[in-house]
Amino acid sequence: MDCTICEIIQALAIFAAVVLLVVALIAHVSAYTMASIPRQESEKTFLSKKGKKEPFPSIQDQPSRDLSVIVPSYNEELRLPVMMDEALDFLEKRQKQDPSFTYEVIVVDDGSKDKTTEVALKYTERYGDDKVRVLTLVKNRGKGGAVKLGTLSCRGKYILMADADGATKFEDIIKVEASLKDLQLQPNEMAISCGSRAHLEKESVAKRSVFRTFLMYAFHFLVWFFCVRGIRDTQCGFKMFTREAALRTFSILHVERWAFDVELLYIAQCLNIPIAEVAVNWTEIEGSKLVPFWSWLQMGRDLIFIRLRYLTGAWTLECQKKHD
Repeated sequence: MDCTICEIIQALAIFAAVVLLVVALIAHVSAYTMASIPRQESEKTFLSKKGKKEPFPSIQDQPSRDLSVIVPSYNEELRLPVMMDEALDFLEKRQKQDPSFTYEVIVVDDGSKDKTTEVALKYTERYGDDKVRVLTLVKNRGKGGAVKLGTLSCRGKYILMADADGATKFEDIIKVEASLKDLQLQPNEMAISCGSRAHLEKESVAKRSVFRTFLMYAFHFLVWFFCVRGIRDTQCGFKMFTREAALRTFSILHVERWAFDVELLYIAQCLNIPIAEVAVNWTEIEGSKLVPFWSWLQMGRDLIFIRLRYLTGAWTLECQKKHD
């Protein structure tokens, strides 16, 4: 009987090893066959208040603004105005209190099929193209791809990514910014501050179905096991970066869909970039683009592939020197 059990355990171990090897091989090979959408010429320019096309700057340039806010948007013509009104009202008040403070908001229309770009351009007309710029992508890339292109085109010393639905109170930027500045211990000033909804987890679990709760905990486990440790909420869309930290992480980023936050933080931890997590106010807004089962399944696959692709050398942590 003991021999039989040993043989079963040995067979299972061999099977698990073979499965892991096959998955690693698939992850490695598929990394080279991933469709990469080149940046179109029209995506390198923004429309000025006067209707002229002007070239976006590069994150490799020296910063000329204190803050850049990147707003990834896909079919957000209805929810975007609420977020933009709140954000710009806060930023304008801050500028009145401190005239030396400068900012820009970059709305990235991720290939929307509605009037997201037209809605965003109304803010350019109102506030000027020096404060509000719209980057319209020809094809939908995913939230990660939209945030990446917006970040690579910004001018800020500090860079905040903020969701278009306005689920996070924009005034919480004060807490996130303070936490970021507390982290800048390195000469190159690299640091990341993540807004977090972890303190709301018990309340959210009480409102979710058992199945969605299971998916949430399964995702958290996969994040912890394969990629990122020490960060309770990797998916909150309210994160601030120093310019150098954004350059180092986004220039390496590969994942363009929902799991991009995890790869960003994985890269940051591999590069020993300090990361803080700070509680923010958050309200669930109707109209989420995340499909509960299929989006979670896609994210789970991406988490496994992120780790395996870096382990097998298909992806590296070398910073790209040029950006399209």
